[in-house]
Amino acid sequence: MMCEAMCMRMRIRRGEFERIRSVLEDADQDEPLTAREILRVLEENDEEFDSAHQVATVLGRRAQTGDVEVIRDQPYRYRFADQNN
Repeated sequence: MMCEAMCMRMRIRRGEFERIRSVLEDADQDEPLTAREILRVLEENDEEFDSAHQVATVLGRRAQTGDVEVIRDQPYRYRFADQNN
């Protein structure tokens, strides 16, 4: 039972990450953005997220796997790994 709940949360998070990435790619956003800026782009493209904190949490978790770079500035900015070229 515990594994089912964890697996479901992981799928949801993966879906959230893919939605963020897809919208930013479609919007041709290739520069590092803050979570608030990303949230604004998502909302402009009819993608619902609760807050900039939720966006930052999703991207921060993916930074642990190397899919996202967190630029630890004030405020933090996020860049997808394939944009680091």
